[in-house]
Amino acid sequence: MTPLQAVWMALLQGATELFPISSLGHAVIVPAVLGWKIDQRAPGFLPFLVVLHLGTAAALLLYFWRDWFGLAKAALGFGPRHEILENRRLLGLIAVATVPAAILGFAAERMLQQLFADPTLAALFLMVNGAVLFASERMKRRGSHALSALTWRGALAIGLSQSFALIPGISRSGMTMVGGVLAGLHHKDAARFSFLIATPIIGGAGVLEVPKLLTHPNSNFGYTMWLAGLIAAVTAYVSTAFLMHYFRGHDFDALDPFAYYCLGAGALSVIWLLS
Repeated sequence: MTPLQAVWMALLQGATELFPISSLGHAVIVPAVLGWKIDQRAPGFLPFLVVLHLGTAAALLLYFWRDWFGLAKAALGFGPRHEILENRRLLGLIAVATVPAAILGFAAERMLQQLFADPTLAALFLMVNGAVLFASERMKRRGSHALSALTWRGALAIGLSQSFALIPGISRSGMTMVGGVLAGLHHKDAARFSFLIATPIIGGAGVLEVPKLLTHPNSNFGYTMWLAGLIAAVTAYVSTAFLMHYFRGHDFDALDPFAYYCLGAGALSVIWLLS
């Protein structure tokens, strides 16, 4: 991978990680469509993606720092009693939603590395992602509620939805937003919870993969990785700000534009790759 390609991949990651259109799917599809000679089975490819995800995690921590500061205070027992109870409950919901994907991700790591090398399969799953987004808007409940009303069962359902995003082409943020909407949340609250539970999943991936980067034989490539991570962080912060503003103003068929994009981009990619 050349430095220029790494920069483009970082911009792509930052722009697509929080949008419900599968950043991982795009990371597999785009190089194949553009004819880039990138060995996606190489030991350094998955760690490179992890660095980009760590940049995204940093952006999320910065954007939602008030939320995480409140959760940390509650965990330590500081603040008014009602705030402590509310934030501890939210922290528990985040943990419940995180566990399923963390367990499955650790268990299925080798299988997932094989899927990373198949752009046609990723494009097909991108179409599946679009279909799920579209269907969820037709299935959502009336009378959506705020995050404070999310149940433990709803949090577990969101976590299980997140597990499907281990497949390239299936969006993590998309599946968790779908899970939140089907659990009865407003789109803005589904998006907020989706972004909050992204941090422990991404951090867990970093714990497993970052040590491999530190021992990578090509030190220049290592510097390129970290620069790409910084670019991904800045782009992800802008994307997060845009999406939170978008979902505050749209609570009716808000996922439809992303569904249409996934269906169209996935179909065109399949046609291109098979031709």
